[in-house]
Amino acid sequence: MATSGILRAIRYHPISSRIAATYRSLSTLVLAEHEGGSIKASSISAVEAAKSIGNENSVSLLLAGSGPSLKEAAEHAALCHPSISQVLVAESDNFTYPLAEPWAKLIHVVHQKGDYSHIIAASGSFGKNIVPRAAALLDISPVTDVTEISDSNIFVRPIYAGNALCTVRYTGSSPCMLTVRSTSFSVASTSADSNSKPASIDQVDLSNFSEDDAVGKSRYIKLSSQETERPDLGNARVVITGGRALKSAENFKMIEKLAEKLGAAVGATRAAVDAGYVPNDLQVGQTGKIVAPELYMAFGVSGAIQHIAGMRDAKVIVAVNKDADAPIFQVADYGLVGDLFEVIPELLEKLPDKK
Repeated sequence: MATSGILRAIRYHPISSRIAATYRSLSTLVLAEHEGGSIKASSISAVEAAKSIGNENSVSLLLAGSGPSLKEAAEHAALCHPSISQVLVAESDNFTYPLAEPWAKLIHVVHQKGDYSHIIAASGSFGKNIVPRAAALLDISPVTDVTEISDSNIFVRPIYAGNALCTVRYTGSSPCMLTVRSTSFSVASTSADSNSKPASIDQVDLSNFSEDDAVGKSRYIKLSSQETERPDLGNARVVITGGRALKSAENFKMIEKLAEKLGAAVGATRAAVDAGYVPNDLQVGQTGKIVAPELYMAFGVSGAIQHIAGMRDAKVIVAVNKDADAPIFQVADYGLVGDLFEVIPELLEKLPDKK
């Protein structure tokens, strides 16, 4: 009789109530990416996303690396967002480069001690590389590419290349692991200024961190990046993108010149990247970077669904294409049917130089 009563209680007790009980004590671990002694903007956006989980949510930021830049990044992290209550620093040569294997092991060790209800990372190359392996170690299923947090266990994410939004209720075991689109959780410029008291900085105890076979299965080879003074593609206010219609890497320099005039970041379609016009770190789209600038200008971009998935949240979209039926015009706020080899030189001639 007692057993049947318990079963009835479970059967008629709403799932949401059971989940809420699991997350009654909210605490979030944010996986932070840093470079040059500063926390990347995408990781600060992940902290902003953690605010939406609950008012009583305690947010800890996890940093890993080695050398003096790690200390500078920790000091920056302690002041970069008022919601951060603690900065955890893991200093070891194992974390000199952000490889998935040692990071996943670190997350497992830190969670065992902190017992976090949520673990969050930005949905960039850093988060996409680390989160799946960490989730496997914790025996949970992550919720990826979240654009909205409705409750501690209810999230919204795009499906079908962004053509539909799916509301997901997480019913798995703790912790709930997420990757979030940084463009969907913008940080107010006054956030850091309003934090009068810096967060505490604590060292992670790595005495239990053992280098098993998994940690040694990958190694860092090199970093390939462009030296440029242009804004970062993921956070730029203006993005100028070129497609395959530019025909060559030499012609693509017109896009770069236009970007210099406007103080903009340069983007490219997958077709332009595959053709070798520009490196793949400039790719915008479902399999590239997700951007949401104030102004997005697309030259010779047909508007494949995979590309539109990466830029449809831009405030204003301007498209130039000689094909009047190009799909890009369906999402563009302003469209010009014309030859980009005539339009871009005219813009370069009429636009003033950036001061």
